[in-house]
Amino acid sequence: MTSTVLPASHPLNCDTGSSWLVSAYRGTRPEVTPVWFMRQAGRSLPEYRELRVGRRMLDACLDPDMAAEITLQPVRRHGVDAAIFFSDIVVPLKLAGVPVEIETGVGPVFPAPVDTPAAVQALIAEHPPQGLAGALEPISAGVRKAVAGLRLLHDGRDPLIGFAGAPFTLAAYLVAGRPSKDHLAARTMIHRHPDAWASLLDWCADLSGRFLRAQVLAGASAVQLFDSWAGSLPAAVYAEHVAPSSRKTFDAVRDLTDEEGRRVPLVHFAVGAGELYGVLDLDVDCIGVDWRTPIDEAHARMGGRCAVQGNLDPALLGAPWPVLADAVDDVLRRGRAAPGHVFNLGHGVPPGTDPEVLTRIVDHVHSR
Repeated sequence: MTSTVLPASHPLNCDTGSSWLVSAYRGTRPEVTPVWFMRQAGRSLPEYRELRVGRRMLDACLDPDMAAEITLQPVRRHGVDAAIFFSDIVVPLKLAGVPVEIETGVGPVFPAPVDTPAAVQALIAEHPPQGLAGALEPISAGVRKAVAGLRLLHDGRDPLIGFAGAPFTLAAYLVAGRPSKDHLAARTMIHRHPDAWASLLDWCADLSGRFLRAQVLAGASAVQLFDSWAGSLPAAVYAEHVAPSSRKTFDAVRDLTDEEGRRVPLVHFAVGAGELYGVLDLDVDCIGVDWRTPIDEAHARMGGRCAVQGNLDPALLGAPWPVLADAVDDVLRRGRAAPGHVFNLGHGVPPGTDPEVLTRIVDHVHSR
């Protein structure tokens, strides 16, 4: 693959290339273990709740000023070592013209399930990925504003992480038409209509890949692909019917490098993936681990291929500090098994979390 060198003004070339986070993602051990939290920008912060009053989720994601401000809030409050761009996994679908709304207490809802070959064919014909190009400007603008804000904090050393949903998770929503507890509709379609399923995932991968590339070109220093529902699949089914589409998503940014020829760090996070770590052959730099599997065991199942991220159980955020501190130390100790470790939760920050607890964890990790 021919490399595309990012411009000299890109943060990876002038600010974040030697940051703790990027160093850890690239498999080295910086002087301090970097830490950030999935869903760090969100309902656990009173400033976020105040800003979101009267604004629907997708409207907030597509407002560059608001998206940038929400992205920066946890960096200011907690002193985390990275920001993650505030968005939602269905934003690329929305920008491609797919009708979708996020209903409070429910999640993404579509007018009708995309669960037959005819429905898949119609979706792809009506919403070609190429049409996403012009619609991505609010995302690019939000990233640029967030990067400009980060450059005013901590001497610009904090990277911005780009964000996208993995094809399987997008497809699971589309096939069911709404969130599902068991993702039975998607799991059934894999076997009932394998060709249509492959086409749907290929289309989702194209959208998510373009979404990630726009964020990197606008200033993101790394990207993370979230596969919320991958754990519902057997390893063999995941490897055959899902992994190729996730690899294709990452392919959209693999060519982007800094001036020294090092690619933008690629991170994959799947929930409930304990049985999948042995087949996560995605050619990425770091794999996020959820709370169910000790992070050193997960790394061993991966064959020691890359850096790891995680994986404190979010339930411990409500525990007494001595219990929580011991759990943080255990994750840090186990993380030493990998060439690089980024401390994080094993899933997102629960909405009811006391923000002071997160700040205290950041200070504790930095002191170790």
